[in-house]
Amino acid sequence: MFIQIALPVPLPRLFSYLPIEGEPLPKIGARVRVPFGQRQQIGFVVALAEQCDLPASKLKPLTEVLDPEPLLPPSLWKLANTASRYYLSPLGMVLPQLLPVKLRKGEDSEPKARGIWQLTEAGQQADANGLKRAPQQARLLAFLQRQGQLEDDRVSELEFSRTALKGLEQKELLQLDWQTPQLSADWPTEFELGETPPTLNAEQAVAVAAIQADTGFAAYLLDGVTGSGKTEVYLTVMEQVLRRGQNVLVLVPEIGLTPQTIARFQRRFPLPMEVLHSNVNDSERLASWQRARAGAAAIVLGTRSALFTPLPKLGLIVIDEEHDASFKQQEGFRYHGRDLAVMRAQLQQVPIILGSATPSLETLNNVQSGRYRKLELSQRAGLGRPVKQILQDIRNQNLDAGLSSPLIERIRTHLEAGNQVMLFLNRRGFAPALLCQECGHLHECQRCDAFYTVHQGANMVMCHHCGSQRNLPKQCPDCGSTQLFTRGVGTEQLEGALERLFPGYPSVRIDRDSTSRKGSLEDKLELIRSGQAKILVGTQMLAKGHHFPDVTLVAMLDVDSALFSADFRAAERLAQLYVQVAGRAGRASKAGEVVLQTHQPEHPLLHQLMGAGYGAFAGDALTERKQAQLPPYWQLAILRAESGQGPLAQQFIRNAKGLLQGEGVQMIGPMPAPMERKAGKFRFQALILAPKRPQLQQALEAWLPQLQALEPDRRVRWHLERDPQDLL
Repeated sequence: MFIQIALPVPLPRLFSYLPIEGEPLPKIGARVRVPFGQRQQIGFVVALAEQCDLPASKLKPLTEVLDPEPLLPPSLWKLANTASRYYLSPLGMVLPQLLPVKLRKGEDSEPKARGIWQLTEAGQQADANGLKRAPQQARLLAFLQRQGQLEDDRVSELEFSRTALKGLEQKELLQLDWQTPQLSADWPTEFELGETPPTLNAEQAVAVAAIQADTGFAAYLLDGVTGSGKTEVYLTVMEQVLRRGQNVLVLVPEIGLTPQTIARFQRRFPLPMEVLHSNVNDSERLASWQRARAGAAAIVLGTRSALFTPLPKLGLIVIDEEHDASFKQQEGFRYHGRDLAVMRAQLQQVPIILGSATPSLETLNNVQSGRYRKLELSQRAGLGRPVKQILQDIRNQNLDAGLSSPLIERIRTHLEAGNQVMLFLNRRGFAPALLCQECGHLHECQRCDAFYTVHQGANMVMCHHCGSQRNLPKQCPDCGSTQLFTRGVGTEQLEGALERLFPGYPSVRIDRDSTSRKGSLEDKLELIRSGQAKILVGTQMLAKGHHFPDVTLVAMLDVDSALFSADFRAAERLAQLYVQVAGRAGRASKAGEVVLQTHQPEHPLLHQLMGAGYGAFAGDALTERKQAQLPPYWQLAILRAESGQGPLAQQFIRNAKGLLQGEGVQMIGPMPAPMERKAGKFRFQALILAPKRPQLQQALEAWLPQLQALEPDRRVRWHLERDPQDLL
């Protein structure tokens, strides 16, 4: 008997091994450790075969069988196989994405004993101030007196010293206990809500009744204006599912939305909940996965990868902000979390709710074709009122860090009234360019067709495309001049200008730079909610889903670049961004204003959004997409090639084009990528379009082996991607 193994290597094939002599055959779906070249790899058993193309004498036996039973439930195993085929990704690259990192490295899937540091009776009574000569010990003792315990594998993450631990242990103030977690699926179904739910309005009640009336699979678009109470619909539907003893999976696009969502769910449901996102460390993620797999988690809340969490009694899936591009994985196994979530709901025959104030055109098309059912929330819930929209022409105006004089006066008016102000600028850093005043030299990244972004606080310039960085230059590399100045405005510069203009009103900045430290995002959000911060500055992290009742003015400082993008989805994303940002104002009883600064005040897209709203824009955009034979009406894939030598990448696309066949399938290209050089590589691409999904799938499945069989050139790397969300 031969064992077919899927290994995490970018090769579209399985690998044959022999069983371990004297041991039973592994189960399909189990992890195994195998020799692969000069190292050991962790793979999955995919099949047992009685025949093999190679003689047994040339095959090696398995090193170790890691799981006595299949690791994934049948539904997730089937989902992985379906996704592998649809997204044209080797099964060995797909399966590891369904597991926490520690399981990919071969760790035991069952919970093991964990070291827990706990205070002794003497430690509980000790005074941390008495350890002034040992500040690390004092800090650690104070932490344990507040928290009660500390997991041993979190010591480094929380920046505590092992020496301090040993010192307190020698003083008999704390001790290390070993505990094996007891996983139980017996969370209570007869629970008391932690808060009294608000009374649903008519539209919310209709939506809840429609979802609860169906059994089995059904996909619902909950299309609600910002502040209309979509989360309350989620919570009400979830309550019925939880009382049946079933699990709920909730996906949000970014970790920025998880703190408030966690708090909202925990206030309502006194039930075990697991949270999974990129800031959760490997040990915590494994522990959450183990609890969820055992059924000990009533609710699993997370970002894109949480989709693959095993839940034995899944009863409902919720996708909040379903339109968000963050649900698309852009590297490796390039899947779309929203689409795979719908597939999982169908496989497990459970309902799925897709919520958004600005639904994607793909989802709206699914509503039109009858695949999804649309439920509308057209009114703001509670006392929320429609906002006043202002289009601010900034041509011929002197701007102070991107702020026009009329906007500065509006900010002052709202602040003096005791309210909060939110300023949106989707550009982090201090400034997007550094210019020599004497010769005009712009400091460009040496590896990309892009300018360096100035990060003044860190005293460096950085490329936001490849990550390269260097110290902030003191003089021009062309002429030697020291007369260097910045052009453009980033969130860092804007924050400094606001502190200068409004010194009596504290500001807080939320972007990827300011929230990189663990816990910093939650701290900043708390400053906003408590009213300590009066001015909010941020990028897209601040634009979606947050509920700040005291924010009465929201301003978008610069959207002009999105009006002239090469990507056909740019208009859709700008429309979604504007509506989402505008939705942060006037969410409580206070009236709100939205200001959009632009050099293009006559642009028809801006007038349509501000006058007729997102629904009118989406209707026109769908008509345009249909006429242009673009998604969602036509199916799209993209072939990208990159090389240190541009002609090699371009020639690969040309050779590939000659091999593509399929009725109705079109290929446009080769053409340079909009950013032709990135990370030192020249990039070329081609678009592949077909009117029907089966036509494109068949053509790509026949084409892929031919691409892999092309004369290999190690200087060229390429990938083929289904349903790309980013053409740049």
